[in-house]
Amino acid sequence: MTSSTPSRRRFLQIASAAFAASATGVRAADAEPLFKISLAEWSLNKGMFKREGAAPVEHLDFCKIARSVGIDGVEYVNQMFADKAQDKAYLDEMKKRQDDEGVKGLLIMVDREGNLGETDDAKRAKTVENHLKWLDAAAHLGCHSIRVNAASDPKLSYEEQMQHAAAGLHALCEEADKRGLFVVVENHGGLSSNGLWLTGVMKLADHPRVGILPDLGNFYTDRNKGELYNPYKGVREFMPWVKKALSAKAYDWYTGAGKFYTEDRREGREISLDYERLIGIVVKAGYRGYIGIEYEGTKHTEIEGIKRTKQALEELRTLLS
Repeated sequence: MTSSTPSRRRFLQIASAAFAASATGVRAADAEPLFKISLAEWSLNKGMFKREGAAPVEHLDFCKIARSVGIDGVEYVNQMFADKAQDKAYLDEMKKRQDDEGVKGLLIMVDREGNLGETDDAKRAKTVENHLKWLDAAAHLGCHSIRVNAASDPKLSYEEQMQHAAAGLHALCEEADKRGLFVVVENHGGLSSNGLWLTGVMKLADHPRVGILPDLGNFYTDRNKGELYNPYKGVREFMPWVKKALSAKAYDWYTGAGKFYTEDRREGREISLDYERLIGIVVKAGYRGYIGIEYEGTKHTEIEGIKRTKQALEELRTLLS
């Protein structure tokens, strides 16, 4: 009798361990993915602008297209509905289509509303005012952010441009805070693609609502001169300031450079990006939000490019998990 007690105890230990392992496996299967995948509307810009050779696309069909390729988060571009920011009926229709397709509106990318780094106080205040309608539209659509640019006068010094951009961002963040939104800056060329400069702007802006939306492919500080900031260094520098969005700029796939390489081979724009390395940096930094597909290649159609980029991100998500 006494000799069977240890055996029984051991059996119970093994059974308990097996159950725990099984339960862990179930939890792992049900766990949230390492990151989610969204679609930036700019991926369809050729079709949206009815450019030659591209399949025509309507802005109001954006959510339907995203859902058709298995994507549940969308990033709007204000250029695609530039005159509708204050059109409640139109925004209601956009929201309805989001809901009907079961997708989330994540942010609005805002361009052409003036420079937040204007040197003149009155002009800078006007730029901030110009962005307010997009904050309201983003709130209406259930978004968490608007994406803006931090441009200033390139004739000014590095430090002066930083100070003016920070002032404009701080003022806009004060307004965003009233609406529960973030204001995130994309590296969009010039000094904004310099990791040290843009993170310096973040520190000077000094607001909990300010952040960075890193674009993995936008690190040319001067394309005409071929001046490129190290993309891998830049992404590392940006990650502490990332809120809930990151842009996976993609170009041509299957170029022979490597399985997870995407290349822009247009003259004057040449760049090769190692996506495995870039996404590895993002994941290592602890980011677990949406990564937005922003396809700009020429080898594939827009839909094919979106699908190929999604496939690469899904494979990397599994590889890095």
